[in-house]
Amino acid sequence: MEPAAGDTIEPALRATAKLGFPSHGGWRGDRNRRRIGRDCRRRSRERRKKKEVAGHRPGDVEEAAAAAAVVAVVVEQRRRRLHLHLLLLLRPRGETDILMARTSPFPPLTRRKIASLKLLIPCVLVLSVAVIVVTQYFHNISYLLRPLWDTPPKPFIRIPHYYAPNISMPQLCQLHGWGILPTPRRVFDAVLFSNELDILEIRYGELLPYVDRFVILEANATFTGIPKSLSFLENINRFAFAGSKIVYDMLPVMEMDPGSHRQPFHVEAGHRRALNMLLRRSGIAVGDVLIMADSDEIPSPETVQLLKWCDGIPQVMHLELKNYMYSFEFPVDYNSWRATAHVFTEHTLYRHSRQSNLLLADAGWHCSFCFKDIKEFAFKMKAYSHADRVKQDSFLNPDRIQRVICNGEDLFDMLPEEYTFKDLFKKMGPIPKSGSAVHLPSYLIKNADKFRFLLPGGCLRPG
Repeated sequence: MEPAAGDTIEPALRATAKLGFPSHGGWRGDRNRRRIGRDCRRRSRERRKKKEVAGHRPGDVEEAAAAAAVVAVVVEQRRRRLHLHLLLLLRPRGETDILMARTSPFPPLTRRKIASLKLLIPCVLVLSVAVIVVTQYFHNISYLLRPLWDTPPKPFIRIPHYYAPNISMPQLCQLHGWGILPTPRRVFDAVLFSNELDILEIRYGELLPYVDRFVILEANATFTGIPKSLSFLENINRFAFAGSKIVYDMLPVMEMDPGSHRQPFHVEAGHRRALNMLLRRSGIAVGDVLIMADSDEIPSPETVQLLKWCDGIPQVMHLELKNYMYSFEFPVDYNSWRATAHVFTEHTLYRHSRQSNLLLADAGWHCSFCFKDIKEFAFKMKAYSHADRVKQDSFLNPDRIQRVICNGEDLFDMLPEEYTFKDLFKKMGPIPKSGSAVHLPSYLIKNADKFRFLLPGGCLRPG
């Protein structure tokens, strides 16, 4: 702001008085006063011009020095402006911070924005941890909440199963409400085989007197595309006792690439279609009985006898099997229902899904992961349709697998698949051991020394 004329004239008058000039009176005094005033105003204008050229205003020296220092820092740290900006945010907003904000490429943050940022960072961290946990334990979380998002399937109509030694077949059929056939039906037992040699031998040995054809299809790769040996073909002599009753075929399967979009369940469906073709070639006819079951599902001889001799049995009937895990030392429940018995027609297809509302109670055994060697456990964990449950490589550690088998724990650290919280909590934890070897397959008991690992007290497995 330029000083008013009076601000400069008054000092000039005082200066003339000190020099001996008269302060008023006479034309000479007036001329001198005007000259001195002009000189003072000229020198004042020159001083202001010099200060404006230098870029300073009165009182701005310290502020200019601070600004110069900040500019130097910005230039030196131009490649790390974001980092420097965030550091300055943590300091009190003084004059230096204000100048820094003016030179920063980012918009200035108010105190409210800083508070929001401090709140946002923990939220992002918590969200990141939550995503990791959900990804890692997705199956467990979904099974834990299953009673909330899923509903149980329609209940089966259970057919009571009557049996006792020394009861004639006509009487047993009559107890079930069925008649008796003059001649027995033929029974075909069909399986898709992977590597369950021991449990398949028990199945064939148990059903040999009652089954007319054992139809078996084997592939050179698993449902997940892992190449495998033809275990059954390589061990065919082990099943020589079944002789000409075995109808075998091999299905060549292309190995899947690691990034393939083919799902294991789709591959499995292709195997079942191939088994349908093999069944037609095996000589099955309309009116024969076809048992559809996985190789670790064993219908009891009493069940097959009913299917073979009784007249009026349902066209399609599911078989309720008692579930066991790792061996017959760990009974689980009676929830296995996928095995089926069909009176064969031209439209019968091999499937492993629900096909009827009828369920014959207590019709056999289902022994899951009943292997002799640890390496067989590891192979099936990677090979079968639910291989995505192997979330960590440590799941395949032999010491861990051995511990899980002997403790009756879950190989995949999964929660039970139940539809009510009551059943879920009831089945959580290790499976209780059983010391009973009663009402098990007779072929297993006859060959107890060979299959000791499947009986109570035989949990230790070779590597």
